Amino acid sequence: MSKFIPVRLTVPFMTIPFMTVPFMTIPPKTIASKTIPSKTLHFLTVSFMTLFLASVLSTSQAVAAEKILVDKFGEESRQRWSYFSDQVMGGVSQGRVEYPDQKGESFAHMTGLVSTENNGGFIQIRRELSKGVVANASGVYLKVRGNSQGYFIHLRTSGTVLPWQYYQASFDTESEWKTIFLPFSEFKASSGWLRSMVKPRAIRSLGVVAYGRDHQAEIDVAEIGFYE
Repeated sequence: MSKFIPVRLTVPFMTIPFMTVPFMTIPPKTIASKTIPSKTLHFLTVSFMTLFLASVLSTSQAVAAEKILVDKFGEESRQRWSYFSDQVMGGVSQGRVEYPDQKGESFAHMTGLVSTENNGGFIQIRRELSKGVVANASGVYLKVRGNSQGYFIHLRTSGTVLPWQYYQASFDTESEWKTIFLPFSEFKASSGWLRSMVKPRAIRSLGVVAYGRDHQAEIDVAEIGFYE
């Protein structure tokens, strides 16, 4: 009888999602007396190699992507980032950001309690961008860890005039550092008044956001930027 075994491939700070690899299961009592048919072995080999090579190629493309406008939250970099919450519009969410150093690595440490009371529901750190500085970018990447909650990247552009307009993509965190690549195709407009796809040359700000539901937020960002 056939079953599927999940296989995970990992490179530094980057995890390839679970792959499913076909595998034949032989009852324990028959292992010594039966041989897997050559056609089955060939099928298993081809299936595994196809999935393996696809994952390696995908990983290689991400690793080879040229990073631009990188922030690593050193003394100079952290000056470009500001903390905001829904209190600017009457909400009651509370939080803060700190910039600790651990094992020679600096990072932004944002914590807080997100509340949807009074039509609020967010805390975030954000930096402004000059016009056209990421015109050649294909997406956003970040090295991140957290409390196993979901978070968001918000992009504002020259077309997001109102406070509640932005482009948003979600990501999940784990207790260990990992690097996430978010292509612009994954960003969704918050309003039907916006164009459906974010235009890189129009991006004016980049934000890391805990948003949309009542929850405790805790997220560390060691590196963030764009990639071509």
